[in-house]
Amino acid sequence: MTKAILLGDRGIIEVSGEDAAAFLHNLVTNDVASLKPGEARFAALLTPQGKILFDFLIFAAGGDRYLLDCPLALVADLQKRLNIYKLRSKLTVTDRSDAFEAIAFPDAREPPQVEAVAIAADPRGSLGFRAVAEKGQIPTGDDRKAYDARRIQAGVPLGGVDFAYGGTFPHEANMDLLSGIDFKKGCYVGQEVVSRMKHRGLVRKRVAKYHAQAGAPAPGEAIRAGGVEIGVTGSRLEEDGLAMIRLDRLDAALAAGATPVAAGADLSFETQGKPPR
Repeated sequence: MTKAILLGDRGIIEVSGEDAAAFLHNLVTNDVASLKPGEARFAALLTPQGKILFDFLIFAAGGDRYLLDCPLALVADLQKRLNIYKLRSKLTVTDRSDAFEAIAFPDAREPPQVEAVAIAADPRGSLGFRAVAEKGQIPTGDDRKAYDARRIQAGVPLGGVDFAYGGTFPHEANMDLLSGIDFKKGCYVGQEVVSRMKHRGLVRKRVAKYHAQAGAPAPGEAIRAGGVEIGVTGSRLEEDGLAMIRLDRLDAALAAGATPVAAGADLSFETQGKPPR
């Protein structure tokens, strides 16, 4: 039986009304105009300077109704920000976190046969399926470690742990690698900066996977190699973790034969297109 995992740290915002699709499409990093029921998109709302304020999954729930699966701690701020941008658009922005919950099916290869308001394959890669359902509608287990293990293996960062909201560009949080940016759509907030980073190759740091033989260090530990700080640790589970890394410093350290170390643990890294080193 497909395992259902409750993600209690997620909240749900509903954006509904005849202008909802166009409103979201013109505001966030991904294509909402073509989104259909049974699909989800990974996206972010950026600052004008191109840094991530909020990231979320967007589900089409039928009609002119969209559900944003976002960090629970940011629901109030995201709702407020969306209402600021709303102006005269014909739509409503409602916090539905009291009624709905986010559920992950990380092992599912086909849509689970459950009663859900919306369900879709997780667009970020090998994370199975994701659902928004009425609270208590779907029996769930408390196996968050299984979801986090899959998330870390997929290189999917967690905001507030692996990157800082308000201080991180989408490329640095791997959104370009996780289908979180549509480079062909029209303008959105911060689009010029994101496009420039892509075309000029300005990405100097990213969240990267690592392996630690003696157990992964706690989040927030400085990573050094050859006496130079090259990054900071983030999510971890047993021997594996994620870290925000200066790619040039990592390459220089490895070329010099230095081993990255954090909190006394030796780390081997997996960077874009490269095996752990």
